[in-house]
Amino acid sequence: MALKLLILATIGGIIGWVTNLLAIKMLFRPFEPVNIPLVNFKVQGLIPKRKAEIAKSIGETVETELLSIEEIIDKLAGDNNKDDILLMLKDKIITIVMDKLPPVIPSVFRRMISKHISSIIDEEGDKIITEFIEDTVAKATTNIQLSKMIEDRINKFEMEELERIALKVVKTELRHIEILGGVLGFIIGIFQGIIILLL
Repeated sequence: MALKLLILATIGGIIGWVTNLLAIKMLFRPFEPVNIPLVNFKVQGLIPKRKAEIAKSIGETVETELLSIEEIIDKLAGDNNKDDILLMLKDKIITIVMDKLPPVIPSVFRRMISKHISSIIDEEGDKIITEFIEDTVAKATTNIQLSKMIEDRINKFEMEELERIALKVVKTELRHIEILGGVLGFIIGIFQGIIILLL
């Protein structure tokens, strides 16, 4: 009786493991539709079959729930970055102006001009950069569609590459699903064996 139970449980475990393994494989494979003769039924992996729909959904989710163009630009234009931009602008403008001044202008006047430019940038620079950022955000939100960029990028992936990336990310979790299928199949096999032996 114990041997029969063990055999039935082992068969159940193998069936559960193989079933889950096939289900995971069929997320991606076959990449192209395969026609099954006699029944006139086509089989194709779930992700290849709905690739365009999935790509669109991922793009929209990323843009609406995770990251928007406004957030990217706001992050780039944070206070620390703004200070760096102001410093860089100041250095560039002063360097260009000093290079363009005729050599006959005395160094005293050059220093005065440099200080005057520096003070103007200190006073007006923050306002100019803020206006520039607001204008950039307005144009970017109108002209750049992050969701469309992500959708196009995913659609350009070959299915082999997409499968490799997806499996790399969730490899451990998929292995657990396979093992769980075997364990559940084993347990179900024991219950089936008990029912059969009792009947």
